[in-house]
Amino acid sequence: MLTEVHVPDDLSEALRLLAGGARVLGGGTSLMPRLNDHASAPTELVSLRRAGLAGVRVDGSTVRIGATTTLAALEHDDRVAFLSPVVRSIASVPVRSLATVGGNLFAEQPYGDLTVALVALDARASVLDAAGHREEPVASLAGQHPGLVTELVLEVPAPSAFRYLKATRRRYNSASIVTVAAVVEQADGVVSAARVAVGGVGRQVVRATAVEEALLGRPLDEATVAGAAQAGLDQLDPRDDAYASAWYRARVFPVHLRRALLGR
Repeated sequence: MLTEVHVPDDLSEALRLLAGGARVLGGGTSLMPRLNDHASAPTELVSLRRAGLAGVRVDGSTVRIGATTTLAALEHDDRVAFLSPVVRSIASVPVRSLATVGGNLFAEQPYGDLTVALVALDARASVLDAAGHREEPVASLAGQHPGLVTELVLEVPAPSAFRYLKATRRRYNSASIVTVAAVVEQADGVVSAARVAVGGVGRQVVRATAVEEALLGRPLDEATVAGAAQAGLDQLDPRDDAYASAWYRARVFPVHLRRALLGR
């Protein structure tokens, strides 16, 4: 039951309200349906729309994205064009105009595709709590509520190093069957660095370290990727849902990993 919505003008007031048991409201695209569709205990919300956390800043190769930046704003910012395909794979245009970057961090799988990309990009989250600001890897935030996320920080990947693919039942407004995001660098014909994240195949975003290890030092070809996919299967923990069975997700993971990494 929703009892009150607070709209503080500063972060100190937002923290005070959160300490009292209120919940953060970003765009509301995930939270409000849950509150409306399910009986809940009395709930106070803290809207962050006046807290000054929106916007994208680029300083050299470093990108800082405010937590309340909408997905639509991110999608249309040419300075971070490498993220546009990621954002366009999420939900629908009306949803992206409301949903926030910070909110996507805490979307339950098989949603949260931007978070899959952020893990692959080794993004960090700036978190504010009573002790002050600190930075944490986005990958470490899964399933936690560590404080108030104020911005995301990442480095622009080298040209052609970032790869992304989301497999769904339909083109728009669909949850993930398998989402793959990767940053792969090559030198002298072999993979010199790899960071791979996968969504839709676990309760949280999976950092596919076994896939990364199987890629390193080898040519990026079909044989290498097939071996890496087999190595990565043990890290998956897919679930059945209305979009796909756990069996199907595991079965098609090697196909979508290949398509993400090789484009075919």
